Amino acid sequence: MAASANSSPATAINTADLYDERGDELASVSLQFQTLGGRSHFSGPVRTIRCFQDNALVKSTLATPGAGAVLVVDGGGSLGTALMGDMIAESAVENGWAGVVINGAIRDREAIARLDLGVKALGSNPRKSAKDGAGEVDVDVVIDGVTFRPGVSVWCDPDGILVQR
Repeated sequence: MAASANSSPATAINTADLYDERGDELASVSLQFQTLGGRSHFSGPVRTIRCFQDNALVKSTLATPGAGAVLVVDGGGSLGTALMGDMIAESAVENGWAGVVINGAIRDREAIARLDLGVKALGSNPRKSAKDGAGEVDVDVVIDGVTFRPGVSVWCDPDGILVQR
């Protein structure tokens, strides 16, 4: 049903159409994320991280095989430091991740915009984050009242983010 992670925008499923088709089976994130990656439409199974101004877990997770998954990072909505930059995003592409959704900031947005990776984030900040490894991986995270559970499907495009309930 959903377009594959490598779909071109012409064959990608639009979130508005998907919501019209599936309705209440899907939760819609109303928080206004920016579309910042080179891939405007992306989808896949969810992996999660909860961290705050520390990107060590983001870096180590995106350095593993992604198999078309989407990493959802709950950074607490902080714009104080970036949780992903171009080198980590390049690693995600090399390892087969479809995309990353960050409830927080990224940096190197012009370089990331050129990568074949879907990226949704609240904004950008050139400031580096801590690298202590604080946080949790593959736990339920709640962003804007919407629960992201590892393994459920997520769909992202310029209109927004939908997640399987």
